[in-house]
This record gives sequence, structure tokens and C-alpha cells, in this order.
Amino acid sequence: MSTFGDLFRVHTYGESHCKSVGCIIDGCPPGLKLTEEDIQVQLSRRRPGQSDLTTARSEFDTVHLQSGTEHNVTLGTPIGLLVHNKDQRPHDYAETDLYPRPSHADYTYLAKYGIKASSGGGRASARETIGRVAAGAIAEKYLKEAAGVEIVAFVASVGKVELPFAQGEDEVLGKEFVELLRTTTREQVDKELTRCPHRETSDKIADAIRSAKSREDSLGGTIICVIRNCPLGLGEPAFDKLEAVLAHAMLSIPSTKAFEIGSGFRGTQFLGSQHNDPFVDGVDARTGQKRLRTSTNWSGGSQGGISNGEDVYFRVGFKPPATISQQQNTAKYDGSTGVLETKGRHDPCVLPRAIPIVETMAALVIMDMFLKQNARSSAASLLEPVDHLPPSMILPGKNKVVETQLVEDKVVQE
Repeated sequence: MSTFGDLFRVHTYGESHCKSVGCIIDGCPPGLKLTEEDIQVQLSRRRPGQSDLTTARSEFDTVHLQSGTEHNVTLGTPIGLLVHNKDQRPHDYAETDLYPRPSHADYTYLAKYGIKASSGGGRASARETIGRVAAGAIAEKYLKEAAGVEIVAFVASVGKVELPFAQGEDEVLGKEFVELLRTTTREQVDKELTRCPHRETSDKIADAIRSAKSREDSLGGTIICVIRNCPLGLGEPAFDKLEAVLAHAMLSIPSTKAFEIGSGFRGTQFLGSQHNDPFVDGVDARTGQKRLRTSTNWSGGSQGGISNGEDVYFRVGFKPPATISQQQNTAKYDGSTGVLETKGRHDPCVLPRAIPIVETMAALVIMDMFLKQNARSSAASLLEPVDHLPPSMILPGKNKVVETQLVEDKVVQE
């Protein structure tokens, strides 16, 4: 359906060329300082018309807060967010009255509902993601203030041009790539039109996109996202593991076709002795308290479907945009053959604009899991201490079976 999340629930609405798009958010905690400017930052990074590498559709995607706040503070009630569609050109899609566009959602939507939006892909359009990005921007703000969470995504590859993922057969991931994961900031990402923070790779990606655009063609690629300071204990086994819900979120984004976490498919090529994450004595980067860390983090911050306190990182694969302006031999709805030539304004590559979509969808996942884990921990804190269990059943420094470090410095004072 059109709703994502359990405790932090987001319901998006709108089609590509309707009057507006947006969302309703239910479950945002009260007391969060929030303005339209807080939300606009990510929407402006997502909007079309940013450079010659993206679609020429002119939309400023200005967000309007409709409800759920007063005096710039959230009330805990549903938040309504609205963005008007201004640069609508439904006449650009007249050819879809006769043809289902190859690799697009025209035919499947019609088969599912018996009716479809007449222009722009309807709900399958990237315009739908505006509601997600707006809601995720709120989740990001809460997570940053409440737990110091930082989420950064960047373009890792376009077509056959990619970052130096590995430096040799003995390394699961290359040192340069691991350093990018550890240190890259949004400011560094946004300095490049391609949103690839590696200058040499970025220049090659820009050339590849411009070349495809000049041929009225398109390119796909991959995006890496890292979640830093992710709290311990997030993930709901067995079916809502952290990586399972992240995969659900990412693969719900238009044009996505692949997901991997941690070392991903490359990790399958190594022995367990090379790939394992040995535990070491360490310090929590957020709280400064002692806790176990891992020496390599090839797991990508998740073990058993639960966050282990290390950086969570994953990669998302995007196919080439289906809508291109080349003539394509295909079939009409009635089965007769013909030649489709699509008009309109289209991204030759969606990767640069998809960065904030990936970041905010990750924020929605972590926000929902954070609220669930804090609810569990708060409920456990009301019980009498447990003192007769073996050490292997209780986290060191805690005296309750299910207590975690999530709320240690904010709720539980022991």
C-alpha cells in the first residue's frame, strides 16, 4: 500500500502530474523543534533541474507544513506536508495512450487496477518520493538530536564507472573505500554534480552521463549509504531484521533493482577466517562508555538482524531510467507493433537526485526501530531487577534481562 512504518507511520499521496504530492506522518514524538526549512533542505537536494545531468523539469518543491506543529514545535499529532506540482505537462505523455512504455509501470498498473494515471507514470513516478523525503527529513532531525545518528549517501558507480571498491584479492573492501565510508560528509558529496565524493571518479561519471544524454539514452548505477552512530539493538527478529527492513525500504524506491549490506556479494568470495568480525574492547563513539566493538565491520553493522553499534552501510542498485527519447520498436496495448518515441523531460541518470531519497528512507527505518526499542527498554525498566541469571544472559553493566544502552543516558539512571 502507501504506508511505511509501524510506530513512525508515513502515508504518501499524489501522482506525477496531479495538483500536489505529500504525506501524513503519524507517531512523531512531541516536543521536536521543527520548521519548514528543516524539511526543505532534503527536498531541495532531491528536486529536478539542478544541473545538466538531471531532468529539465522546473520544480522548486516548496514544502508546506499543514498540521502537527505549533510555535515550531511538534505536538505529537499527525503532521501533514504538502508540495504543489507546478511545472505540469501531461500533453508530453500522449503517446502512452497507445503504448505501454518499455520497462515502465504503464502496463502493470493497468493490469493491476484496470485503470491508470494518463501521464508521467502516476504513483510509479519519482514525484511520489517527495512525501518520503519530507517525512524522512523529520526522522533525521529527531535521530540526530536524540541519538547523534548521522546518515550520508553518495554515488558509488554509474554504468561501468565505479569507485575503487577493492585494492587486491586479499582485501574484502579497499582501504580507500573504507575511508570514504568512515569520513565522507554531505558537504563533500554536494560539492560534486554527480554526488560522488571521489573527484577522479566523479569526473568520469559526469562524462558518462553527458554522453548518454547526448545519445538520448540513460544510465543506471549504485548508491552507498552509511548510518553512523546507529544505536545498539535495532532490528526485530525474525522477519523484520534490520537489513530486511532496509532492503524493503530501498527496493520500494522507483528504479531500484538490487540491495546488499556490508561486504555484500564481494564478501561471498572470501573464507570465514578472512570475513569474520572479531570483537575487541572499545568505547562507544556517542556515549564514551566502554563496550565491545568489531575490528573490521564486514558485517555492515548488523549481526543476527540486530544493529551491533558499528556503522551500518549498504549499497542500492538503480536501473537505467526507462523513459528515453529514442525510437523504440515495441507493441501497443492492442498487441499491434509500432515505434514509440517518448517526449518530455527525463533524467538521463537518477543517481544524483536519488541521494536524499536513500538517506531519508534509511532514516524512516532507523526512526521506527529506535522508537520500538525505546518502548521495549522503557517497559523493562519498570520491572524489579533480575539478579539470578548467568552472566551470558545479561549485558555487562546492566541488571535487567532486556535492558540495552539505547536509553542509558536519557531514560534509565542506574
